[in-house]
Amino acid sequence: MAHLPELARTHLEAARASEHGRSAELLLHDGVLRQTVIALVAGTELAEHNSPHAASLQVLAGRLEVTGEPSPVVTEGDLVLLTHERHAVRAHEDSVFLLTTVTSVPPAGDPERAR
Repeated sequence: MAHLPELARTHLEAARASEHGRSAELLLHDGVLRQTVIALVAGTELAEHNSPHAASLQVLAGRLEVTGEPSPVVTEGDLVLLTHERHAVRAHEDSVFLLTTVTSVPPAGDPERAR
């Protein structure tokens, strides 16, 4: 079991100590479902990238900008469904978020689909 406030503190400390200004950990991997905690220090960006099949972002601490979203600035406590457009994530202040993704949908008959 993951305790998100503790993970947020730990990864924010690691991001502050990192030369790249970020820290991440895959918390859950179950078939096509993945949940990752990501910390970014202010000014750090995850460069523009393609969106997975489905994704949401929940801000645990701080304030982020997600490009390509109708309301691009998200703050602590916000949960947003990410569009299927290319996007980047930029930290306006030291921030931590939980990224939930579905990476693909298995074909019918695939045992992973039943999970």
